[in-house]
Order: sequence, then structure tokens, then C-alpha cells
Amino acid sequence: MAMDVVDYEIKGAEMQFVEVELDPGEAAVGEAGSMMYMDAGIAMDTVFGDGSANQGGLFGKLLGAGKRLVTGESLFTTVYTNNARQKLRVAFAAPYPGKIIPMDLQRLGGTLICQKDSFLCAARGVSLGIALQQKLGVGFFGGEGFIMQKLEGNGMAFVHAGGTLLERELQPGQTLMVDTGCVVAYTPNVNFEIQYVGKIKTALFGGEGLFFAKLTGPGHVWLQSLPFSRLASRVFAAAPQAGGRGVGEGSVLGGFGAGGLLGGILGGDNE
Repeated sequence: MAMDVVDYEIKGAEMQFVEVELDPGEAAVGEAGSMMYMDAGIAMDTVFGDGSANQGGLFGKLLGAGKRLVTGESLFTTVYTNNARQKLRVAFAAPYPGKIIPMDLQRLGGTLICQKDSFLCAARGVSLGIALQQKLGVGFFGGEGFIMQKLEGNGMAFVHAGGTLLERELQPGQTLMVDTGCVVAYTPNVNFEIQYVGKIKTALFGGEGLFFAKLTGPGHVWLQSLPFSRLASRVFAAAPQAGGRGVGEGSVLGGFGAGGLLGGILGGDNE
């Protein structure tokens, strides 16, 4: 089945959203919880699996749902269909500060490998699968880089990158060492390996992980400066439940006592 060809517009700076224009009968598939707004006349339908039209009966739907479960996503996706006689719009918002990347799968050869939590939405017909790394033993310790999503089709898909986006075109044999969480997406001709850092001291005291993603060209790669895992760990570390109450980082007020006494008082943290 041919993919729906959708028009779109990406709006915003640090917190972006993509507005997709649907012709009558066209549909878009969105990740659960990503919808921002939609025109009246667009029908929402929660489907089992990845929402692609070519899942092939119950077994195909179960397989699609299983793939999404392995990648840590919901078993269900939401399909937004324009049932009206005029063009209507639906918008999908980025989950945290960063950039939304429009991916034309037809121009990319029909396949894109991306981080499992970076997919935002796509035109109906784009299939969401999984891409497992070859070295299973290393993969279990490699964190985000082990299980990736595979987007297949010839339509538009939209991927979110946290922080600042960097695109690199790797030449044949050119290698890039990247933190596993900073890899957003890459074309399938890029060789992706998870490599052990080698020095346990560097990993423990250098603030980096035990594993790197080794990307070798030829091919195109997209990198992000702020992986969600890194953002979440910083937020959790500063949360009161984790003992980060009143730390006052980077402030003179945070220098009084272990918890920043004066900063805590001025910040209302004076129970």
C-alpha cells in the first residue's frame, strides 16, 4: 500500500511541535501522548501494534505490538484520520527541549534506524520495527544503544532530538565514537557497534559510561547533545527524594552548609 503524502510545518525554537496537514482520507500515526491539538473532523483511533496498514491480520498485529513492547514503547499507537471533505491539521509536540527532524524515508532509501524513544509521528503506512545489535552480551550492558527502532516505508517520519542537533556525513571507513545515548538516528549502511571503553577507572571517575557507540561510514548520522536519560538523571539527582534538596548549584547562596542553608531559606525550603 502506498504511503500517505502529508504536508507539514515545524514550529517553535527550543520546544518545538510539528503541524501535519491531512488531505481528506489521509492519516498520521502518533506516539502515545504526543498529540498537541487537532482540527474537528479528525478521527482518533487507538490501534494494536505500530499502526501501519500492512501488518497482515492478527499475527501481524501481534508481531508489531511485540516489537514495540521490546523497544519500551506502548503496545498501542494512535491513528489520526481526516474524515472531512477539506484539509485539516493535527499537531504533535516534542516531549522535552530539542529539535524535531523531518525524515523523508523515500530519500533515505526506505529505512532509518533511530533511538527507541525518539520517534514522534509519521505518515500512515510507515512501519515501526526493531533493530538489535549483533553482540548480544555487550548489548545488555550498552544501555540505550542496544535496542533501536527501525522505521520502514517511503513516507515522512518525524524524530525528536534532545538539546542541539548535529548531522554528520561519514565517508567510507570514517569512524565516530559517540556516547550511546547521544545517537538519534543513522542510515542502515552505517556500521553500528557498541564498544567497551577499556579502562574501568575512566568509566567510574571520568563521568562517562562503560560503553561507546562506534559508528563507521559510509552513511548519515544524527546526534543529540541532551539524551533524555541524561536529563532524567540530573532531574532525579536534584529531586528532594534523592537527597538533592536545596543544593543550590552554581550559586553563592548554595555554599552555606551541606544543603545550602541560606539558599534553602530564600527558596522557601524551610520546614
